[in-house]
Amino acid sequence: QVQLVESGGGLVQPGGSLRLACAASGAIFSISTVGWYRQAPGKQRELVATIGTMQNTNYADSVKGRFTISRDNVKNMVYLQMNSLKPEDTAVYYCNLRRLEDYWGKGTLVTVSS
Repeated sequence: QVQLVESGGGLVQPGGSLRLACAASGAIFSISTVGWYRQAPGKQRELVATIGTMQNTNYADSVKGRFTISRDNVKNMVYLQMNSLKPEDTAVYYCNLRRLEDYWGKGTLVTVSS
């Protein structure tokens, strides 16, 4: 059974930075694609970034150049470094693991506001 637990969300001013972390349990982490998605109020959940088993990354156009995804297969962790945050980045951020099926964490709230 895979469990994902996010941390690192909070309130930050525009232009600030946050680092999200996701701790994963289960033996399939290193052979799975993992990533971050987000859902803003009244909107659908959307892709933020993913990282594959070969460290190949994919980013939404809206976060390219500002966010960086990384993974640690020894610690079973995935991170999202978010810089130059904008109010439109405000959302609940969800950790995702994909291996034959999707697994989701419960999410962590990021609020970008002055």
